[in-house]
Amino acid sequence: MKLKVIITGATGMVGEGVLHECLNSSHVKEVLVVNRRPCGVVHSKLQEVILDDFMHPEQISEQLSAYDTCFFCLGISSIGVDSATYYRLTYNLTVGFAEALLRHNPGMSITYVSGAGTSGLETSRLNWANVKGKTENALLAMNFAGAWMFRPGFLKPTPGLKHAHRFYKYIGWTFRPLRFLFPKRMNTLAELGQAMIYVSMNGFAKRILETGDIAAAAAALKSAE
Repeated sequence: MKLKVIITGATGMVGEGVLHECLNSSHVKEVLVVNRRPCGVVHSKLQEVILDDFMHPEQISEQLSAYDTCFFCLGISSIGVDSATYYRLTYNLTVGFAEALLRHNPGMSITYVSGAGTSGLETSRLNWANVKGKTENALLAMNFAGAWMFRPGFLKPTPGLKHAHRFYKYIGWTFRPLRFLFPKRMNTLAELGQAMIYVSMNGFAKRILETGDIAAAAAALKSAE
């Protein structure tokens, strides 16, 4: 099986890294990126559509059909954002886009990047953790053929990509010793993309993947190649 994939958020660090893995994977035959602005990548597998307002995915509905899975990597930081805006741009936006996908792709799957610390019970003292948890729960309850929630922690950027946060560039050298000390809290961005590809093709024993699960799924993809 070779996947036809939709990716959101390809102009951010996570989405760019996932896109990189998809374009370099023999398991992916076609990628559609949905962005607010061009991602600047040219590849024979790649198509791109610009969506100015993700709250209205119906504007591009004709271009969303006939895909196997969506890697939803779009998101914003809660820092400096009021709770109502964060809720709208996290929960409402994600669920609305997912509903549009299902209308045009019955039987497709979805992978959503939330993050370590997300509260599936929605009982955290942190608002962002509850909103992410509520979003996860809504996606899991929808009629996707498969839905997996990814909760990476520290992500080591893929060398050579454009959108790594400066923070990661400065502390990237610490990844190796920190992963040795805290193996359950660290992933590479490459592992994240590879794990998404693996679970979309093969499923996974868990619907919520923490850092260790992400590493295991990525390793399973490599071993199958």
